[in-house]
Amino acid sequence: MHTWTFLTNHAQVLLCIARSQHMTAKEIAEVVGITERAVQRLIRDLEESGYIVGVRVGRQNRYVIRIDHPMRHPAQAGHLIGALIDLLGAGNS
Repeated sequence: MHTWTFLTNHAQVLLCIARSQHMTAKEIAEVVGITERAVQRLIRDLEESGYIVGVRVGRQNRYVIRIDHPMRHPAQAGHLIGALIDLLGAGNS
């Protein structure tokens, strides 16, 4: 059995947010298969890197993806994060 995947946990969390801005960290953790604490750390990384912007709505956080933000790896130079979201069909929120 193979244990590797094509997308990192950062990408998986980003795609969950793209699918639904209303998902909680606990729900994202269940989908991605990691702990809630790990999701919170990945969200913080994405926010600090400028890929998402946190918005407080009542007692919950919602995240808006900056689809015009460039991908990080040199092999994807010139491509925006929105292209990945579109490619994987996650931009349904």
